[in-house]
Amino acid sequence: MPRSMWNGALSIAGVHVPVKVFAATEPHTPRFRELHAADGAPIEHRRVSARTGREVPFDRIVKGYETSGGHYLVLTDEEIRAIEAPERKAIEVEDFVPAEQIDPVFYDRAYHLGAADEGRDGFAALLAALERTGLVGIGRVTLRSREQLVAIRAGDRVLRMSTMRFADELIAPAKLKLEEPKKAPSRREREMAAQLISGMKEEFDPAAFEDEYRKRVEDYARRKARGKAPELQPVPAPEETGDLLGALQASMDASRKRAA
Repeated sequence: MPRSMWNGALSIAGVHVPVKVFAATEPHTPRFRELHAADGAPIEHRRVSARTGREVPFDRIVKGYETSGGHYLVLTDEEIRAIEAPERKAIEVEDFVPAEQIDPVFYDRAYHLGAADEGRDGFAALLAALERTGLVGIGRVTLRSREQLVAIRAGDRVLRMSTMRFADELIAPAKLKLEEPKKAPSRREREMAAQLISGMKEEFDPAAFEDEYRKRVEDYARRKARGKAPELQPVPAPEETGDLLGALQASMDASRKRAA
């Protein structure tokens, strides 16, 4: 049974609801270890001075903050702790906002909030209120020695907490060199694109989407370990087309065949 990683309270306008924080995700992405090609030994990465090329003992390493290009100001652990905000023993909610106003790009890591033994009644009341209103609480908490912006919302009979990115961490599309469309889509193109999207509309079922990449890695590794690795096939490049109407019609026809 997963253990809580943080115990504290959810604080809203002076009301404190004791809660426990649990990780909500368990990544299963395949990981590859670097090995020495000659003997298969795992490769270790060491701390090396960029100036001398020599390995540096851990007790001789300090932390620095870059003040300008290539120039660093050394800060001690005591100074860094003094700069950090006092550790919050509560998730301090500052505002409630409509869920649809939060672009998913702001969400980062996900957690579950569970009721502490002495706070079940308050937890249940808060969960019911968020389910009824559809609002999301925005606040701050200290996790892993760092103050985090978080969102609290109701979901699947628990409270979900997501750490969030700050606005200045997002790259504005205006800063990217994106090519503008050469022409606006025609009415016929807009209608066919809408038909294609509408024809593929389904209720969202997370379990319907499996990690196909992980399955392929595991299957290939099993076969290769038995000396039966399948022949690698080149990945075909997607075909480019300037005929949008033709491509939309072909996609719609293929969708109808799959549905049939």
